[in-house]
Amino acid sequence: MRKRKVKRASKKVIFFIIAVLFLIVGIYQVIYWNLLPQRAYTAADFGIDTVKSVRDENNNGVDDYTDILLGAKAYAATDPKYKSDYYIGGYPPAGEGVCTDVIWAALKNAGYNLKDRVDADIAAHPEAYPDIKDKEPDPNIDFRRVKNLAVFFERNATSLTTDVREIAQWQPGDIVVYTKHIAIISDLRNEDGVPYILHHAGQPVLDEDALTRYEIVGHYRWNSDFD
Repeated sequence: MRKRKVKRASKKVIFFIIAVLFLIVGIYQVIYWNLLPQRAYTAADFGIDTVKSVRDENNNGVDDYTDILLGAKAYAATDPKYKSDYYIGGYPPAGEGVCTDVIWAALKNAGYNLKDRVDADIAAHPEAYPDIKDKEPDPNIDFRRVKNLAVFFERNATSLTTDVREIAQWQPGDIVVYTKHIAIISDLRNEDGVPYILHHAGQPVLDEDALTRYEIVGHYRWNSDFD
């Protein structure tokens, strides 16, 4: 009889421990994926001036940097399914994509065809692209690879600080490159002034406080001086 009671007590303890572990994991996931309601700030809350581009490529009355930001937000609003695949013609169908699709969509909204520009730069300077120089370029996928975009923006955009403590240097519409990921800087910021990012990694919220989630290797601003 006593053994039965001990077994029952042991089972209860085990179930309790499992339940606590599930709770801890659940709380961690909710916090990690920014699912809890939280206050977002703007540059003005920290006395930071928002940088505007002197150029309006598509002549819509909105400067390029703002257009890039709005393009990334519009893409995020479609709530695309995360799917990495190869597509003839290069572009995935509406409703699916990966992190690099945020970038071309954002630049397209400002009047720039990122695919054409990446393809042209690779054709002219294949030796600059480590993943290209020993093989034939593939316009169906080259512009959707993070490593290629890292090289392209290093060559064709203004390189800026990667120190997230320099919060004023991180502006809406900027591009941040990670080791295996890429994103657009949002106009929202956390309580420390660190900006959110607009990105697609299969996460629930595409405009989120996640600038430091991945290892930053580059920070760029699109610049007409490179045209």
